[in-house]
Amino acid sequence: MTGSAATGPIAVLIRHGDYHQRKNVPSALQPFPLTEKGKTQAEVCGEDLAAWLSDQRLTLNPIVYSSCQLRAWQTARLACDVLIKHGHTLTIEQTPSLAERSVGSAANLTLEEIETILTEDPRFDTPPVAWKSDSDYCLPLQGAESLIMAGQRVADHLTRTTAQQPAGTVTLHFGHGASFRHAAHQLGVLTRDQIAQYSMHHARPLHLCHIENGTWAQTGGTWKIRQLTDKTLD
Repeated sequence: MTGSAATGPIAVLIRHGDYHQRKNVPSALQPFPLTEKGKTQAEVCGEDLAAWLSDQRLTLNPIVYSSCQLRAWQTARLACDVLIKHGHTLTIEQTPSLAERSVGSAANLTLEEIETILTEDPRFDTPPVAWKSDSDYCLPLQGAESLIMAGQRVADHLTRTTAQQPAGTVTLHFGHGASFRHAAHQLGVLTRDQIAQYSMHHARPLHLCHIENGTWAQTGGTWKIRQLTDKTLD
């Protein structure tokens, strides 16, 4: 999956660090902060980015993008503080475009609560058994998205904010694993089957380069291999 040396602007995708996630709750809009482990991951991320930028002699876009969720913003803030110490001038811009898949009016309810609501509402069918990981399934609730819809939203953001930058310019994006994976698929970097095979490491940069012919390629970083028993919701 990893392409050759970068020939265009680079979008660096960074999943938030470890955080205080409620059990069995789709994690899109959970408002909780990073754990101490997550804070350390974010600081290490900043050091790794600083070393990579220096080694490759790349230009860092002074605008850094983060989702509006606290865990993503904290990860961005801590990593950027490290980069600032290394001489970079940065401003964090929060955007809902980088949010995880929304479950709409069911935000922050448990999986069991969501399924009960749908079962008891005469307007709706019972959701599929594996609905939470079904890329195409969208809860029939106000404000809800499918994973593919969320991925397109993030892909549009990456194209809008990164593709027009000069070659060799790096733009940082702090967000969420599932919507980043589905965005990578929408951009042609992951196949449909690979979406389910991979996750993302906490606060570990993954590099996507916008090539001159308008395509995207992975040029750095590694996906996390998803275990069959992995029940991660983000």
